[in-house]
Amino acid sequence: MFVYEEDRHVAGLVRVERDGHRDDWTIVELDGIAGLAGASAGDIRFRLVQQVLREGQKRGAARFHVACADVGGNVELFMQAGFARYGAEVVLHRDGAAPLPDPWPGERVTAARIRMATPRDAVALMQLYAAVTPVPVRRLEGFRIPDWERQGSQWRVPRSSLAPILRFADIEGFVLDAEDGLGLDGFVQLGVAREDQPHYLLIMGKPEADLALLIDFGLGEIRARASRGRDSRMEHGVLAPVRTYESPNDRRLEDAGFATVSTVTLLMKETLIRVAEPVHAPAGVRTLEASRGS
Repeated sequence: MFVYEEDRHVAGLVRVERDGHRDDWTIVELDGIAGLAGASAGDIRFRLVQQVLREGQKRGAARFHVACADVGGNVELFMQAGFARYGAEVVLHRDGAAPLPDPWPGERVTAARIRMATPRDAVALMQLYAAVTPVPVRRLEGFRIPDWERQGSQWRVPRSSLAPILRFADIEGFVLDAEDGLGLDGFVQLGVAREDQPHYLLIMGKPEADLALLIDFGLGEIRARASRGRDSRMEHGVLAPVRTYESPNDRRLEDAGFATVSTVTLLMKETLIRVAEPVHAPAGVRTLEASRGS
């Protein structure tokens, strides 16, 4: 966390979270008020973002992420700081007053081809992600197979605007096997809150796959895990992020009782320098040219 101080008063702050596995920094909080010496709130926020970028580059950060609502000049501020807008995400919420579905019995889970994700699913998960994600987004996010191998509390893929809340949740992932047994048709990531906050559900699946059952299963698992060995913690409901290019998924979530509460813009700044891939040429041609030059 960094703060902006003016005349011994704190006039702004920025908070970031670091993913040590990928050298990624995520800005999760940014605020500023007009300073006593005349600095505007926007100027203070811009200075704080610049400080984060400087500190991150000193410590080897490869990417900086932020998700924000397109209000109050937020998007313009980050783009002035060199961030690129690469997508938008709809955030849906299921009210805590609505009862969650019953947990599924084991036989039904098996019959539906749903099972817990394991590190051995990393290649299939990467292929599923590639099948549903546009190429420019894949290039920017830069996921690799080892990113999909990390399970449990260290799992931060696929990325979403709500990823920071997973720090306060028990994370589990489940996959939907394809009917022909080749690859995966879907994936659901669950974050069961350990604090007084909403639970988390993220789905990813092929457009032709029916993810309604996967959503129902996920909500049932949240119910089972939230009430296991402690009080229920259902009053804050469940949050689910859906990117705009995954538009069928938001309708499936609405059918399960979710409602849209916000739309956020996804931005990212890279510190890596991309170079062209090497081009191979016959060694004999280059040797002949070199001999002529000599």
